Amino acid sequence: MTPDRLSSVLSALADPTRRAILAQLAVKGDVTVTELAKPFRMSLPAVSKHLGVLESAGLISRGREAQWRPARLEAAPLREVSDWVERYRRFWEQRFDRLDSYLQELQKKEKNNAHKKRSK
Repeated sequence: MTPDRLSSVLSALADPTRRAILAQLAVKGDVTVTELAKPFRMSLPAVSKHLGVLESAGLISRGREAQWRPARLEAAPLREVSDWVERYRRFWEQRFDRLDSYLQELQKKEKNNAHKKRSK
């Protein structure tokens, strides 16, 4: 994923309404703007603008069925974001593993010190 595409996808995902729209599409499949707008207190044009942002980011596609233009989730960009984030998850896991080792070492030293004090 190019940095520009990543920025576009992350920007689209930054809005809770757009994330909710993606969640609906993941559950319901192809959905019309009217149906997507039902849970929100906003106009159809406002929902359409959100769909435009999602479409520009490649997160949805829009089809044609007679006069309807149902939206469909396109999951590939989400996989690319997940892959990008995965590198940082591994970084933090390594950090936590080192912290865990350090804490175990400290506990062992405390236990040894307590044992030495009791022995005296």
